[in-house]
Amino acid sequence: MKIIPRARNSFLLSLVVMSVCSLGLAAEVEVLQKDKDFSVKKIKVKVGDTVKFTNTDPFSHNVYSLSEVKSFDLGTYPKGVSKTVTFDKAGTVEVECAVHPNMKMTIEVEK
Repeated sequence: MKIIPRARNSFLLSLVVMSVCSLGLAAEVEVLQKDKDFSVKKIKVKVGDTVKFTNTDPFSHNVYSLSEVKSFDLGTYPKGVSKTVTFDKAGTVEVECAVHPNMKMTIEVEK
């Protein structure tokens, strides 16, 4: 059995505690796609949070954002499928659907 020096042991313990704490702070918020619309027009999340986009319509959607804060394209996906985006920077993110141009929402990402 190898003995780890006390300073290194404390450092490793600190890393584990920080990792567990940061995991506990992040949240997941679900936004539904229903009746060719998002279930909410505006939400607030914190940096590190994840938004889960769930399609409940009987047809496909393609959720995307061209915002500088967070640019993403989830691709086209059918009813019953969810896709997630984690937000790593504060600011405003405008979200749309490439299939249904009237589907728009805003995500405010706070520190």
